[in-house]
Amino acid sequence: MKECLVVEFKHVLCPIDLSEASGSSLAYAVAFAQWYTARLTVLHVVPTFDPVQVRSGRLGDPVQFVQPVSREDVLTALRAAVDAAGGDARQATAVAEAGDPVVTIVDQAVGIPADLLVMGTHGRSGFDRLLLGSVAEKVLRKAPCPVLTVPPHAPTHAPASAGFKRILCPLDFSPSALQALGFALALGQQSKGVVTVLHVIEWLAEEEPRTHAHFSVPEYRRYLTEDAYERMRPLLAEAAGPRCKFEPVVLTGRAHHEIAQTAASREADLIVMGAQGRGAVGVSLFGSTAQHVVRAANCPVLTVRG
Repeated sequence: MKECLVVEFKHVLCPIDLSEASGSSLAYAVAFAQWYTARLTVLHVVPTFDPVQVRSGRLGDPVQFVQPVSREDVLTALRAAVDAAGGDARQATAVAEAGDPVVTIVDQAVGIPADLLVMGTHGRSGFDRLLLGSVAEKVLRKAPCPVLTVPPHAPTHAPASAGFKRILCPLDFSPSALQALGFALALGQQSKGVVTVLHVIEWLAEEEPRTHAHFSVPEYRRYLTEDAYERMRPLLAEAAGPRCKFEPVVLTGRAHHEIAQTAASREADLIVMGAQGRGAVGVSLFGSTAQHVVRAANCPVLTVRG
């Protein structure tokens, strides 16, 4: 675990759709770039820069060509957005590309290569908003680096240079969750903040089983709770120090619901969690718990792969 307690971001990639809502994600990308003296690349993806043929639908009418937005106009808008987010457009790299948003974003992250990808979970209204939400989730499945998703109702401005003071780290002891714990503790040390490490026992039965089952639900819950604390203890012991306070918490219920409730009650300004859960399904697919948390969170969520 000690090797994970140093986190460095050298290149931050932030894809935006140039909507008003994208200002929040860009503000966080600018903040991370400033905190870690990292390079910042801001990306906007359009379907095409080439003229598009438009037919009226009536026989004999001439074909008209519509000229989409130009690459230079997009680059100018990106530079203005960086300045508005508190960054310096002269120090950032603006990139305008045409193509499929998911493929282009992932290709850019691989090619840079990016250490951190920052993007909003929603963008423009109506269909575009739903589309961007789908793009964000697809990128989360394929991104080669940690991804910070910023909800539209997150603060317009990222925390001050001190960083995140209240961090929540859900822990299911999977490889990606252990990697996320390293990130959470490192960020907590750097900001001298408090890290709440939460393990949720997904035990839903509220009633005792039939008498012939010879099974005590309360006793088994106590066993699972004590076992979770025992597994947490050595992981957190090495991170103990004056620069970071941490608190282990074990709850029972639906994981995504308890994570959201805990983040709200403790006023967390960042959730750090693994992007893949335990088991074969969790390894091959984007974990449903992380998916629910990203969709419902009121604060940014940093997802980390194992």
